[in-house]
Amino acid sequence: MKLGMVIDLARCVGCGACAFACKTENNTRNRANGQSHNWADFLMYSEGTFPNTRHMVIPVLCNHCDEPPCIKICPGNPEKAGKGKPYKALFKTPEGITLHNPELCVGCGDCQTKKGCPYSHEKLDAKSLTGETYSVISLNAAQDEPQPFWADKTSAIPGCTSSGAEVAARAGARLPAMNDWQGGELKAIRSDDVIEKCTFCYHRVTNGLQPACVEVCPSQARIFGDQQDPNSKISQILKKEKSFRLQEDKKTKPNVHYVGKYSPRA
Repeated sequence: MKLGMVIDLARCVGCGACAFACKTENNTRNRANGQSHNWADFLMYSEGTFPNTRHMVIPVLCNHCDEPPCIKICPGNPEKAGKGKPYKALFKTPEGITLHNPELCVGCGDCQTKKGCPYSHEKLDAKSLTGETYSVISLNAAQDEPQPFWADKTSAIPGCTSSGAEVAARAGARLPAMNDWQGGELKAIRSDDVIEKCTFCYHRVTNGLQPACVEVCPSQARIFGDQQDPNSKISQILKKEKSFRLQEDKKTKPNVHYVGKYSPRA
């Protein structure tokens, strides 16, 4: 088995539902300190001079590469892991997904560098706000609360309006960090001073569901499945249509493929 994703740019309408679903499912933080914390993001650019212009939107996420440089560069924590045990914070699952173990992460950020991930940046600048740059890996700063709005107990108008914490409690809502496979006291999934990235919603996939971004896509532009199963939809699409992957020259062998051509919709 080798799980992967196809994004059909001809079907994508650039609505951003995938990004909202990802943030809701995985409780990623708000943008801060040069970190986007967007596991699902967009690369956008325009070219040409009016009226001969072209606008492109390319949804991006961790590529779960077959040859992931992030794993190679990760120093891990051999001492904490124990003698003879796997010590890398980043690792591959049998299904081909690249996951991160926060318990072994030392927060060095090496995986964010160009040697660690060609799809990431240590610090994002203003260009990331317009979709010119992005980073599939983010670092959680120790000084920031994971979800300050959910923990906020202050009211805009004391005695009149409810705080964010009160609204969440009365609505019976769980913190977005939680999913159906995590019970008990609600805590943030990720610890401070460690990196975070897309997991292909491993907690959903291993329970027979699709990644959240795939499930919510209104135009069914995302196809997820086993690339090695000749009967799977993703396998058939890759066999039938011409596809490309981002920065293939880096030879990381990404498992996120793109087909079709993006067409702006009104």
